Amino acid sequence: MGMIIGDAITFDDVLLVPQYSEVTPNLVDLSTNLTKTIKLNIPMMSAGMDTVTEHRMAIAMARQGGIGIIHKNMSIEAQAEEVDKVKRSENGVITDPFYLSPENTLADANELMAKFRISGVPITEGRKLVGIITNRDLKFETDFTKKIKESMTTENLVTAKEGITLEEAKQILANARKEKLPIVDDNFNLKGLITIKDIEKQIKYPLSAKDSQGRLLCGAAVGITGNMMDRVKALVEAKADVIVLDSAHGHSANIINAVKTIKKEYPDLQVIAGNVATGEATKALIEAGADAVKVGIGPGSICTTRVVAGIGVPQVSAIMNSYEVAKEYGIP
Repeated sequence: MGMIIGDAITFDDVLLVPQYSEVTPNLVDLSTNLTKTIKLNIPMMSAGMDTVTEHRMAIAMARQGGIGIIHKNMSIEAQAEEVDKVKRSENGVITDPFYLSPENTLADANELMAKFRISGVPITEGRKLVGIITNRDLKFETDFTKKIKESMTTENLVTAKEGITLEEAKQILANARKEKLPIVDDNFNLKGLITIKDIEKQIKYPLSAKDSQGRLLCGAAVGITGNMMDRVKALVEAKADVIVLDSAHGHSANIINAVKTIKKEYPDLQVIAGNVATGEATKALIEAGADAVKVGIGPGSICTTRVVAGIGVPQVSAIMNSYEVAKEYGIP
């Protein structure tokens, strides 16, 4: 039989008491840890909903210092491609740049540049850099069946060695009046790429949230389906920074077992699980391996879960109860 467990509060029930402060606006720091290894510069994450987050929203969120979670209401391939678009949208040094062969056609180059909105592609034989082709080279072409080797730039290629800093790269590009700087080893093998656009974006978005390689942070949602691990594998290969295991009721055997399965296969992958509304549920997910826990059942302004199902916990109380447990495990 049910019982009244006590009073609980939500945000409309709470006010903060103003107190003395010496903090000025320029000293405010909103950075926070999403997980132990993922830091955001603003405490904001866009929802993994099909009306909210695909690559454009995820890019916008990360540029402002937050993170977007690509929704799962699409094929595995499509979702992985959305993540890839975010991860390739900005880089410090692009460590796995697109490249083509001299035997590819101009149509291949044009299609690749249009699909990923890039202005040039390095040309290699094996991995050895032999040229570069840009949209300028294609501007006056009429026969796109021609081989790239007939139109690519091969002489006076401007390159740099591994280990160059972005400031040094910026100076080289400025002096050469180029937009792309291929990174090569001593044998002229292509090892990476720096673009002037990426350098400009770093200046324009100084608070952007990035991984250790200078790429924008991006997460992706997965659900408990028969092909869950296939989806996780594709997202990991697309370089997703965090996987969000979404469920309306996170305190369930299916979710707990799914977290264990993912963490067993990918122990270093950051996994967020939820949604929950109690300390007991938070403990269960953390002990299963979750790196962060989503708290809230029915707290959204348009959510009808509490009204229709009569289920949930007022959000301030839910957060407080979950926090008390999470801090014991060192979960941020």
